[in-house]
Amino acid sequence: MDTTRTLGRSGIEVSAVGFGCWAIGGEWQDPGGQPLGWGTVDDQESVRAIRRALDLGVTFFDTADVYGTGHSEEVLGRALGRRRDEVVVATKWGNLFDPDTRTLTGGDDSPEHLRRALTASLRRLGTEYIDLYQLHLADADMGRAARLRDACEDLVTQGLIRSYAWSTDDPERAAVFAKGPHCTAVQHALNVLADAPEMLRLCEEAGLASVNRSPLAMGLLTGKHAGRGTLPEGDIRSRPPAWLRGFGAGSGADPEWLARVEALRDVLTSEGRTLAQGALAWLWARSPRTVPIPGFRSVAQAEENAGALEKGALTGEQMTEVERVLAPG
Repeated sequence: MDTTRTLGRSGIEVSAVGFGCWAIGGEWQDPGGQPLGWGTVDDQESVRAIRRALDLGVTFFDTADVYGTGHSEEVLGRALGRRRDEVVVATKWGNLFDPDTRTLTGGDDSPEHLRRALTASLRRLGTEYIDLYQLHLADADMGRAARLRDACEDLVTQGLIRSYAWSTDDPERAAVFAKGPHCTAVQHALNVLADAPEMLRLCEEAGLASVNRSPLAMGLLTGKHAGRGTLPEGDIRSRPPAWLRGFGAGSGADPEWLARVEALRDVLTSEGRTLAQGALAWLWARSPRTVPIPGFRSVAQAEENAGALEKGALTGEQMTEVERVLAPG
């Protein structure tokens, strides 16, 4: 398998696995105190992990201004330093937050906020441009989103961004952005436990990259949650919001989901892969447009995720076996 992929019609080349920087933002919350991070983090370890990933050939890093209310962007910017031009940086806008209390406070889908948010992200990341700028309001009004798409085209002209995308699980919304010449991707949920055929069809038809969040099903496909109980208080999975499937409030991983992971273990760990590497291999085999962005919090996780590149995609035979295992009944 080629270890690089192209972001849609942009010609921007990235490593076939990117790194998602949500977890390294540390703890943050919604106005009601619901955790939105993954618990406490060690910034030095995050920096080491990013630099190790770079050394192992990872060139695509995805963050958002709201992750850790700005902290994730700052850590990523510090880790990249002088190597900024070796990588493709993706970030997102649309959310409002208070960095002093680390609290999400709302959303803003105006072109004026787009400008303000971009200026702030450039400063935190220590860069003069963003390679892939993504709308982070999944359910934004489609008419207003069309205005944002046009505003993004202006930002491309000005050299402040190279391309843009919408982070949404709705193909109809993604299609609104896809009409823009420099829209190059859609970021959406996709993993072996939760396929997204309609979105992949849109990516194929519109010439977009499929940037895959939750490629490891929020950690279920790492195999580390089997037999485990509750999660730490500051971890979003300890009190999962409605959209987060596979975890129960205060009870850890859902036994039914864990059973599906166990049923897939043999095929995903074939050819010396870890479970997580097998889950990434499924995504590469699912479509030539996929770019999974697993999260990480340590050098060891960075090495495991980057190590999937050497193993490549699952074979057609292995994909058929996955289908058989997951077939209803």
